[in-house]
Amino acid sequence: MNKATLRLSDGTEFTGQSFGYEGAVSGEVVFNTAMTGYPESLTDPSYAGQLLVLTYPLAGNYGVPPFTVGPDGLPDFFESGRIHVSGLIVADYSEQYSHWHAVESLGDWLKREKIPGLTGIDTRALTKRLREQGVMMGQIVPEGVSCPSPAENYGEVNWVERVSCRDIVRYNEGAGRKVVLVDCGVKANIVRSLVRRGCEVVRVPWNYDYTDMDFDGLFLANGPGDPDRCAAAVEVLKRHLASTRKPVCGICMGNQLLAKAAGASIYKLKYGHRSHNQPVREKGTDRCYITSQNHGYAVDAATLPAGWEELFVNMNDGSNEGIRHAVNPWFSSQFHPEACPGPLDTGFMFDRFTQLL
Repeated sequence: MNKATLRLSDGTEFTGQSFGYEGAVSGEVVFNTAMTGYPESLTDPSYAGQLLVLTYPLAGNYGVPPFTVGPDGLPDFFESGRIHVSGLIVADYSEQYSHWHAVESLGDWLKREKIPGLTGIDTRALTKRLREQGVMMGQIVPEGVSCPSPAENYGEVNWVERVSCRDIVRYNEGAGRKVVLVDCGVKANIVRSLVRRGCEVVRVPWNYDYTDMDFDGLFLANGPGDPDRCAAAVEVLKRHLASTRKPVCGICMGNQLLAKAAGASIYKLKYGHRSHNQPVREKGTDRCYITSQNHGYAVDAATLPAGWEELFVNMNDGSNEGIRHAVNPWFSSQFHPEACPGPLDTGFMFDRFTQLL
């Protein structure tokens, strides 16, 4: 492996070895504390524009499954059709893999999709730096490769526009209940979760005007970047909420868009929530769930207007994890109830939504 260096915007450098694609890349450096699930994480559109650090030291040991598509038109083992992270950073990359379903190594997959990887650095020290200073821009630069020009500031880009579908896509056509899904960068397992519950899913672009469409419920998907860049989606949602009481459910970015349509504000977390073990309590109860999360922004619950309230709260830092309307069937979660990979503790969110249709 050739040498490569991670250069953070605060001047800190970490030198290791390059694996994957031999190219330089820039992005916002973030960390995920999950122990497994790199095929799903790398194909999650919510990571667009980011250099992903895995805190679990070993990566690549179970290889990469084949890209196959099921009868529902969705990838069987991935969350989208391609890798969305800009680069991958791990402590120890395993070139040898062993899994009955694997067809290639993690490094070969990254090379094929032109995604740089960096291994052999102290990811503990890097994560501590990000926790203390907050997430920041960075560059992966292999030895002998020209340094990339400064990247676009992550928060100034409408990443949702870059990952959303361009045309309407339909799944499970002819099912009894029709759900319009606003694609802000939707994970495939969200669509799977709705289809498994007997819904026809009509996937529309992030800024599509669905207010004149005939459907039973509205679903607001996850996605990358700053929700304040999605004013067009918020305006359509405001008109929808003003004209109907049809059920609305949101996940991750969907939680933030629903809050903005209600009149609340959003702020950026210091280093975000990216893991499979975030404890969340349902407000007004003693029920606590372990959740999968991937977001860098949060709803300021103090700015929720009358008629809206928190539905879930994060037990680590007290940040908002979901909202609901006091009367109408509108609710959301900041965490991922479809959680692919798990945990599956909060799949009931889909049941609550589909039972209202």
